[in-house]
Amino acid sequence: MSLADLTISDAAAGLRRRSFTSAMLTAAHLKRIATRDPHYHAFAALDEHAAMARAAQADAELAAGRDEGPLHGIPVAIKDLIDTQDAITAYGSRAFSGHQPSADAAVVQRLKRSGAVILGKLATYEFALVGPAFDTPYPPTVNPWNSTHITGGSSSGCAAAVAGGLVRTSIGTDTGGSIRSPAGYCGVVGLKPTYGTLPLVGIFPLAPSLDHCGPISATVAEAAITLDGLAGRAVGDPRSASRRLAEGAAGLKIAYARSWFADDSNTHSAIVTAIDVAVTRLAQLGALVEEVELPPYQLFEDCGAVIIHAEALASHDRWLREKAEKYGRLALQSIAAGLPLEAPHLAAAIEVAVRLRREFDTTIFGKYDALITANTLTPAPPFSAFDDSKPVWTPMRTLPFNVTGHPALVLPIGFSDGLPIGLQIVGPLHQESIICQLGAALDQLQALAPWPPPA
Repeated sequence: MSLADLTISDAAAGLRRRSFTSAMLTAAHLKRIATRDPHYHAFAALDEHAAMARAAQADAELAAGRDEGPLHGIPVAIKDLIDTQDAITAYGSRAFSGHQPSADAAVVQRLKRSGAVILGKLATYEFALVGPAFDTPYPPTVNPWNSTHITGGSSSGCAAAVAGGLVRTSIGTDTGGSIRSPAGYCGVVGLKPTYGTLPLVGIFPLAPSLDHCGPISATVAEAAITLDGLAGRAVGDPRSASRRLAEGAAGLKIAYARSWFADDSNTHSAIVTAIDVAVTRLAQLGALVEEVELPPYQLFEDCGAVIIHAEALASHDRWLREKAEKYGRLALQSIAAGLPLEAPHLAAAIEVAVRLRREFDTTIFGKYDALITANTLTPAPPFSAFDDSKPVWTPMRTLPFNVTGHPALVLPIGFSDGLPIGLQIVGPLHQESIICQLGAALDQLQALAPWPPPA
């Protein structure tokens, strides 16, 4: 087995036993990237020299007794929407080709303080808007399970890099599902924390009222460890995402929003079956499951769409004036959707969002520990379903939890025609530990039947 296949916990333990070095671990990841990424197109930029230098520094720090925690010496990669002072950050757009930020984003600063080894930048849809597109600085990232299918969402490189075994964890962003939909489509774990948990300074804004940052990782435990590192939390911290991973599902009260997706004509039957099976397994583990009715999904989508389009237009106002001719077609079309919207429209949508969050806090999280529902309504669509002249809608159930700001975790639970299927676990505000606890229980069940390697 390659060192690149070790979990973060196993790699961290090996580093501290001096079974191998961070330099050896990093070299194994770089070798894997060189072999596989020409097929996946997950990396937008790779800095092997800087990565090996940082790995050597991590080794020296650990040898000197300086231990910054579970990520110390661990290779990670970062979405190209997130500023890195020592690497090009193009935001997936020709409008920023060669752009060198003057400072690291706040989450990158935290990663560096945690001792992580940053390998490079991962592909994104242009400005995290829409895709796949074919007029951006790099080709669309492909799904490692089937290269004729998309990864979904703007954190495309993150999901493909983890699913393809290039890294064990990565940092992405999520405004309407861009951590969770690619995680679900690619069969990995995506964790969108509570709104405001991680700082957004140095991340190109899409819609600041809905923007989140978080990990896409190989397992629930690795996503929890990564979030703790980004949030500056110790494992014993009451808010630590990794604190309750081993506690299982027994005694937890779960709201199951089955009708929210099962009654939708867009939903693939395999999705319904797989989620039903997963929820049944949680009940067998001792969870108390009750079906619930949620507000109409369309209300969340309409509210979220107004916020995204209005705020995206405002975020791009300066850059459109300076370099609109360098924007891709799909990005411009998406931003233009905000033109008819005015301040009262945005204010009304934000008012609805506040009301929906309060309703969830009272009717769902006032009674239940977590909510389970679908993430996407189909497996990953093929590239052939997309028209590069206009955006194409794909059915998901992710945007509501950007609107309400609640933490949400996506993990794989099965396959349909060789493509992964996932479910979504949502928790009360600031209760990432509960959703990771439930996710870990399902992760452990899945471990009984190992996933086949990606194509």
